[in-house]
Amino acid sequence: MSDTRTIRPTVNGKARKLSVPVRKLLSDVIREDLRLTGTHVGCEHGVCGACTVLLDGRPVRSCLMFAVQADGHELATIESMGSGEWEKHGLQCGFCTPAMVLTAKALLEDNPDPTEEEIRRGLSGNICRCTGYVFIVDAVRDAAERLTQMKASDA
Repeated sequence: MSDTRTIRPTVNGKARKLSVPVRKLLSDVIREDLRLTGTHVGCEHGVCGACTVLLDGRPVRSCLMFAVQADGHELATIESMGSGEWEKHGLQCGFCTPAMVLTAKALLEDNPDPTEEEIRRGLSGNICRCTGYVFIVDAVRDAAERLTQMKASDA
């Protein structure tokens, strides 16, 4: 029995085919094999949330998953989000930012008009050691308002 498997995830909208060791972490495949270095690895225990990516639209800790578990699934990393900038000075060092952005994206897709408490709860799995979260919460609230305005103007 081989210790590698061929997986076929869709990564940032592109179908991929990769041969990976069965016990290689998804975070390592993202960073090393796919060269998508926006996914950060912090604690390697799933506590800090820095490695968060979207799997089928849901936030997951990529350091807690084997890459083979992503076979056949849709994977989105920060590189799928374009080159926009945080408004409201929603970052400081930037280490947690990719995970915060992806988590906020999933939150706003589920709840386009969250309260401050819902935003804080939604982001609670992502640790930021530099800020007091005030500006991050403000940035998510601002994004929610902008999305609401965009949807209203499209209607």
